[in-house]
Amino acid sequence: MNKLIVAVTPEREVEGESGIIAEMLRAGADFVHIRHPEASTAEVKRIIENVPHPMRRKLRLHGHFDLVWEFNLGGLHLNGRCPQPPAGYSGSLSLTCHSLPEVADAAADGRYDYVTLSPICASVSKPGYGGNAFTSADLDSIEPRHRVVALGGITPDLIPGLERYNFVGYALLGTLWNSQHPADIIRKIRKL
Repeated sequence: MNKLIVAVTPEREVEGESGIIAEMLRAGADFVHIRHPEASTAEVKRIIENVPHPMRRKLRLHGHFDLVWEFNLGGLHLNGRCPQPPAGYSGSLSLTCHSLPEVADAAADGRYDYVTLSPICASVSKPGYGGNAFTSADLDSIEPRHRVVALGGITPDLIPGLERYNFVGYALLGTLWNSQHPADIIRKIRKL
């Protein structure tokens, strides 16, 4: 599978998270998005410090953007909470989208490596969320130039059915962190 695989951390840090992140990257994840909205800068910094140095280029931050320079990370992910990169930042960017017009606007903007679009399927981490946000016709309208990574309820079993759409990759959150062995899920997806 040549699609991007993006792992997204849960809202709160989990025990041994840095080691789990490293295992997922070794297993074939292209990026890990560190997304702890309520964590302090010091807490996020500690997570990054405990990820082996060569792997840090595959980390993207959802907040605490100043750490990108301190650690030479792989980029920033913009969202409703943190919608702009810091002044002077010219590195890699990705963006959260929840609608097709947002996706089209991001493609027209041209500065994003990819955007995540959610919820594609019923959420694994947020029971009762998602599932019917987009019709098949909506998903058919996604163009390759949009560079969309599907997010929301993505599991290895659902990916074959999603392959008909022009997603450039898949982002996983609950599927990974609800598992005893998140790296095994990444390996399974890589084999698809």
